[in-house]
Amino acid sequence: MTETEAAIVLNMLPQVGPVRFGRLLERLGSATSILSATGSSLRTVEGIGQEVSSVITSWRDHADLDTELNLVGKAGARVITRQDQAYPPLLREIHDPPIVLYVLGNIEERDHRHGIGIVGTRKASHYAAEAAKKLGYQLAYAGLTIYSGLARGIDTAAHQAAVAANGRTIAVLGSGLSSIYPEENVPLAEKIASGHGAVISEFPMATTPTRQTFPKRNRIISGCSFGLLVVEAGLNSGALISAREAGEQGRSLYAVPGRIDQPGTLGSNRLIQQGAKLVIDAGDILSDLPMIFATPQEPTKSRPRANLSGEDLLVYEAIGDDPTDIDTIITRSGLPPATVSSRLLALELGRHVKAAPGSRFIKLM
Repeated sequence: MTETEAAIVLNMLPQVGPVRFGRLLERLGSATSILSATGSSLRTVEGIGQEVSSVITSWRDHADLDTELNLVGKAGARVITRQDQAYPPLLREIHDPPIVLYVLGNIEERDHRHGIGIVGTRKASHYAAEAAKKLGYQLAYAGLTIYSGLARGIDTAAHQAAVAANGRTIAVLGSGLSSIYPEENVPLAEKIASGHGAVISEFPMATTPTRQTFPKRNRIISGCSFGLLVVEAGLNSGALISAREAGEQGRSLYAVPGRIDQPGTLGSNRLIQQGAKLVIDAGDILSDLPMIFATPQEPTKSRPRANLSGEDLLVYEAIGDDPTDIDTIITRSGLPPATVSSRLLALELGRHVKAAPGSRFIKLM
C-alpha cells in the first residue's frame, strides 16, 4: 500500500478526522505506519482511545479502498496528501488541514500564493450577484485565483466571472467529486476543471452533501486564500461561518456593503462594523497585496517592465513620467475603458504602477 492509499483509507474512517490524523502522523511518521500500528501503540497518542484505535486496526471493515480508487480513476481525478508538493501550503498551516484532497483539474503554483475566497448567500439579490461578477472578473483578470464553494448564488457568480475573465478559480465542494452539488453546476465544474482551475474536495468520492459537510468545506476556502470577501450575507448565513474561519486562520477579511433595510445584508454589514475592509472595487483588495506578500527579498517599490506585452505594455507606456489620469491613459493607449481599468489593476498587482489620488497612476520604475 502506498502512502497516498493509506491516507485515503484514514480519511474514510469514522472518528479519525484531520486533527487526530495530525497527532498520529506526528507520533508514527506516516499514514502507512498508522494503519499497521497495534492498538496499544495507537492509544499512546493523545485523543486516541479504545474506540478509535479499534476502528483503525480494523480499517477493512470501514473502508473499501479498491472501490474508492476505481471511482477516482473513473472521474479522472487524483488525490494529494499533506506531504505532496501540490497541496496548498497555506492550507497546510491551519489547525485542521484535510487529510487528503481529491482534485479534478489542476492546482498550479500561482493558485497557492494569490488566492482570494469569495462567498455569500445562495439567495443573492441582483445587486449582490452583479457585485460578485464584477469583483470576481476584475480580481481574476488581475491574476488572483478565485476560491469559492460552487453553491448557488454568490459562489456561482464568482466562479463564472473568473472563467469569463479567462482566469483561475478553485471550487471547493461540500460533497465528493462523484456527487457534485447542485446538479445544475456540473457543467460549470467541468469547465473549471478543463482549463480554468480545479474542483476539489476532502470527502470520499461518493459522499453526498449534508448540513455538516458544507460548514467543513468553508475552512478550506479561507485556508487556501490570503483573504476572504463576503459579498452578501444575512445574520444566519453560512458565509459568516467562512468569515469566522478566516478570522481564526489570520486571513484578511473583506465585505461588500449592502442596504441597511435588507435582512439579507445584515451579516456582511456587521462584518464591516467589526473591522472587515469595505470593498467597492477590486482595487480595495489589490492595494493590500504588496503589504501582505512583501518579503525582505521582494522589493515593494520597483519592478522591471521586461515581461510586459500586449495590452499591459500599451497601458503602461500611456502613463507619463508624472501621475497620469485614467482618461489620458485611455486616449493614449487606444483601448476601451473597461480594458484599461482591468489592465491597470493587473499592473498594480504586478507592482508596475501605483494608484494615486484622483484616479491617476504612477510608474514604479
